[in-house]
Amino acid sequence: MAQSTHTPEVSKYGQPAPIARLFGWFMIAALGAFLINNVLIVAYEMPTAMGFLSDGFSLNGMVTPAIYLIAFIIAAYYVLTNPDNALRYDAAKLHRFNTFVVRAMFWSVFFVGLADAIVAFMRVENIFVAWLGEEQARAFGRSAFVAPYVHMPMIALGIVVAMFTRTLGFTWLALLIVAAELLIVLSRFIFSYEQAFMGDLVRYWYAALFLFASAYTLYEEGHVRVDLIYAGLNNRKKGSVNAIGTVLCGLTTAWVILIVGMAGKTSMINAPIRTFEVSQAGFAGMYIKYQMAVFIGLFAITMLIQFVSYYFDAVADRRDEPGRREISPVSH
Repeated sequence: MAQSTHTPEVSKYGQPAPIARLFGWFMIAALGAFLINNVLIVAYEMPTAMGFLSDGFSLNGMVTPAIYLIAFIIAAYYVLTNPDNALRYDAAKLHRFNTFVVRAMFWSVFFVGLADAIVAFMRVENIFVAWLGEEQARAFGRSAFVAPYVHMPMIALGIVVAMFTRTLGFTWLALLIVAAELLIVLSRFIFSYEQAFMGDLVRYWYAALFLFASAYTLYEEGHVRVDLIYAGLNNRKKGSVNAIGTVLCGLTTAWVILIVGMAGKTSMINAPIRTFEVSQAGFAGMYIKYQMAVFIGLFAITMLIQFVSYYFDAVADRRDEPGRREISPVSH
């Protein structure tokens, strides 16, 4: 694990780097277009990117490539109209956006986890029947009701809270996992009470901790690196290695996850979302399995954005530009 020991002020202006900046912002544009098209293809049955060929250049078939074209034009316009923006400035901008996304996801899984666990407890113990009657109680047994009327408001609340906080929440999420595990132990061995939703909550939060923290770990140089050769390189050569590795390994891996995971309605990410899939525990468990599929996509999205930021910093290191962040390992 690593921590940032010194974060210098990042100047907005620096040496022009049009090729590197175009490449990076085209990656972001392609990501945005890909996600928009995925929604259109899955929810509204629009043709895929190559559908305009099989559809004989129909209007519907042109929507997908048009979205990509518009996204690339916007990215090119931003780069060409701001030619003096420093690479590190763009890197910092992307990192700040990514930090907000991760912060919003933390608060969302916190609120959703608590709310769904309470709903599951009340469902298992038939509290809804006593309070709301049979018909309304049955509604809380359907994932198609719980997802939009319980989960979505909690996610919206998480986004709002993220706008007014600065903590990423990884430490607190780890503490919540320990607390949830402790609750299972106490309830099982002291009160002889255990339900499936209790284990679901631990898995839900643990998956969020592992997948959401990866992008920030990359920013802090905390991922494992075999650096027998790398450690002896100077900053410029390290920048070259990081830039090449980001393109060949990092961005490629993120895109593979997104393309395979969102390859149509029956793909591993899209299919659970469309049906609000629940675990095998069913009625006794939490209705959050579909969100754990979403976590995979969010992992790839945040990693891709952070890899572009990392690429900008790496190219800046290769060009020996000022403002380099110094990272040192945490002392034990």
